[in-house]
Amino acid sequence: MEWAEIPFEVIVKETDEMFPAGLKPNETAIYIARQKAIAVQGEVNSGAIILAADTIVVLNERIIGKPKDREGAIDILSDLSGQKHVVITGVVIKKGEREISFADSTDVQFHELSQEQIEFYVDKYRPYDKAGAYAIQEWIGVVGIKSVSGDFYNVMGLPVSRVVKELEKMGKSSI
Repeated sequence: MEWAEIPFEVIVKETDEMFPAGLKPNETAIYIARQKAIAVQGEVNSGAIILAADTIVVLNERIIGKPKDREGAIDILSDLSGQKHVVITGVVIKKGEREISFADSTDVQFHELSQEQIEFYVDKYRPYDKAGAYAIQEWIGVVGIKSVSGDFYNVMGLPVSRVVKELEKMGKSSI
C-alpha cells in the first residue's frame, strides 16, 4: 500500500485462522480475511475503511498452511520442490456494513530444490509465519522460483493493483 501511495494504519489483532470444512480454497481465503476484518471493526471508527487479507497456498487441491516448526517447513518446501502450486489471497474491504470481497490467484512453479537449499532457507529465514513456508521476496524466491503466472504482489500477500481498484469503488481514491 505504501508503493501505491495510499495512507494506512496497521492494526494487528490475533485472529483464529480456522475455517469450516467444505469451503473451496477461494472461499477459505476470503472467510479468514473476513474474520480478520471483523476482529478489528470494533477498534476503529464506523467510517473507517478496513482492509484485511489472508494468503493460502494450494498444492494438488490441498491447502497448505503455515508450518509449526522447522520440520514442518522442510516438509512443505520438499512438497513444493519442482511443483506448480497456486497462491490465493482473499481480500475483504469493509466500510460500516458495506463489504467488497474477492480472491486473487497466482500460479507459482518451483525449481527442484536440494535438501541443502531447503534447510539453508528454513534455518536462515525461519518462515514459520508464512503460508507455504516461504516468502517470494526472500532468497528462496530468487533461487527457487522458476516462474510466476499472475500478480507477483499477490504471492507477497496482497494483490495491490486490484485492491486499489476496489478501494476506488468504495470511494477511496488512490492519489
